[in-house]
Amino acid sequence: MAPLMKGAGGTNGGVGMFFAGAAMVIAGGYLLLARVSVVSGGWHFYGYNAFGLSLFPLLIGIGMLFYNGRSVPGWLLTAAGALIIIVGIVANLHIYFQPTSLFDTLMMLGLLAAGIGLVARSLRATAAVESDSSR
Repeated sequence: MAPLMKGAGGTNGGVGMFFAGAAMVIAGGYLLLARVSVVSGGWHFYGYNAFGLSLFPLLIGIGMLFYNGRSVPGWLLTAAGALIIIVGIVANLHIYFQPTSLFDTLMMLGLLAAGIGLVARSLRATAAVESDSSR
C-alpha cells in the first residue's frame, strides 16, 4: 500500500507553511516588480540604426513561404528573422529600479527571502521521518 502524502510535495512538511511561504514570495515579488521600470532604447549597430536591417531575413523568408510553403530555406529565414527581432528587443531594454525608501526595499526583499525559506522548509522531509520510512 502506498504511503499517504502528508505535506507539500509528498514530504512531512506543512501544507500551511508552503502556502504561507508562497503567498510571501508572490507579495514580495509583486511589490519588487511594481517598482521596476522597463524602457527600450534604439537599435544601433556601429552607430547606425539597425532595426530595418533586422527585418530583411524575416521578410525574405515570408516571401519564400508564400511562393512555396514547404521551402526549408524560407522556414529557416522566417524563424531566424523572428529570433533576431526578439533578441534585438530584449537586448535593447533598459531596466531601472525606481527610487524607493530603504524600509520598502527591505520589506520587499525580506518577504521574498522569508517566503523562499518557508517554501523550501515545507518541502524538506525531516530526518526522523526518513529513517522511519526505511524500516
